[in-house]
Amino acid sequence: MTQAVRTVRPETVRAWVDGWVISRNAPGPVREPWGVRVDVGLPGHLSRHIVPSPTPATLRHLTAVLDAPGTWLKLCAPAEAVERWLPPSWAVQEPEFMMTAELEEAPVTAPPGYTLALTTRAGVTVARLLTQAGEVAARGQLAIAGGTAVVDQVETAGHHRRRGLGTVVMRALAAHAAAGGAGTGVLVATPAGRSLYETLGWCVHTPMTAAVLTV
Repeated sequence: MTQAVRTVRPETVRAWVDGWVISRNAPGPVREPWGVRVDVGLPGHLSRHIVPSPTPATLRHLTAVLDAPGTWLKLCAPAEAVERWLPPSWAVQEPEFMMTAELEEAPVTAPPGYTLALTTRAGVTVARLLTQAGEVAARGQLAIAGGTAVVDQVETAGHHRRRGLGTVVMRALAAHAAAGGAGTGVLVATPAGRSLYETLGWCVHTPMTAAVLTV
């Protein structure tokens, strides 16, 4: 069943950013009057500007002063609400959805033929489902920021899909985070990911629009 979209809470957005930079080993976020900036520094992803409450005035300002290709905007609003304020040089990406869930400890068992492995390094916990040959069939990771667990980079190898592996990875991460004291989870999902996460009790906090400056 589709979940209702709720009012955006800036603290939820900030928790996601704080966990994302840990997960991606990126520089710490910088507060801006309109939101948060992360200077990622990668080719094609120089920086990202996260705007919890985008307005026409804010978007006009940002698109006027940001001129480096590879600069990203992450706007907490659906594309139909913000696209008209973005010049043609800003390429709007696939829709995204910030989602949240209450976390709880629960036993997790790997499906037959797979082994579940959890490792933690530099504040990032990675859950992997491995085949008997040691191949990574599915994986995901999280970082905890305050009392919030930020789930990131959940993926299943193509020839292992439709076997419930993504569900196992998500439940393993949620249980690990809850055991570590995190009460809430947050992530940003694609439309396909949203369908999975909703079956696991996650709800949409806000639609998101990503746009990248191409020229």
